[in-house]
Amino acid sequence: MKVISYGGGVQSTALLVLAAQGQIDYSTFLFANVGDDSEHPATLAYIRDIAAPYASSAGIALHHLRRTRRDGTTETLMERLNRPDTRSIPIPVRMANGAPGRRSCTADFKIKVVGRWLREHGATANEPAVVGIGISVDEIHRANRRRSEPHEQVEYPLLDLRLRRDDCEQIIAKAGLPVPPKSSCFFCPFRTVGAWHQQRREDPDLFARSIKLEETVNRRRAALGRDPVYLTRYGRPLAEAIPAQTDIATGEVENSGCDSGWCMT
Repeated sequence: MKVISYGGGVQSTALLVLAAQGQIDYSTFLFANVGDDSEHPATLAYIRDIAAPYASSAGIALHHLRRTRRDGTTETLMERLNRPDTRSIPIPVRMANGAPGRRSCTADFKIKVVGRWLREHGATANEPAVVGIGISVDEIHRANRRRSEPHEQVEYPLLDLRLRRDDCEQIIAKAGLPVPPKSSCFFCPFRTVGAWHQQRREDPDLFARSIKLEETVNRRRAALGRDPVYLTRYGRPLAEAIPAQTDIATGEVENSGCDSGWCMT
């Protein structure tokens, strides 16, 4: 069994094009959706309107996966964050000094979701599935930290082909597809300052929802006697850290901080 962990971003969409062109041997792509209320709407729209039809026309199976509880109900990351009984925060919120906290979002809503699908379809420790991850040469440091599950054997097709992110964009464009936006949860604390300013300027509804999430998390922490946390590295509430009148250059490189290689690809 060979699958691609598809994130809806530039690198994994380049893998989709390469698979459609027969340049890599993968015919199954798995998109682990952390929730329609959590993924960036632009990513969901790209997968629905561009990637899924393209995959179908090329005979590639693009499966849409969600986190499922033991009772069969589904759970989104936003629902987890808003649960009244949640004591730990699954996303890497920033401490007062700007350092990111520990997280479980990638493991719970990406790795385990894909892993469950693989096991249900026959992957075992003795016969692991091959899982391709969309990490390009300019992000090779992320591949070095990729955690592998017993039922999977990880490959990096873009590294094997020595392709960079710019190469991936060209591959997508030459195939006649629009280049997708960078994929991430819209409230991810690993977003750059420039990305936050862009969200406040261009997606005020998403920015308001991000503010509300930060406030909800801190109300819960205050009730537990814990210090506040933030979605930016500035150690201040989001609305203060990203003022409306400020417009900064967006050349800052976004770092997903994702040691698994499953997010932001």
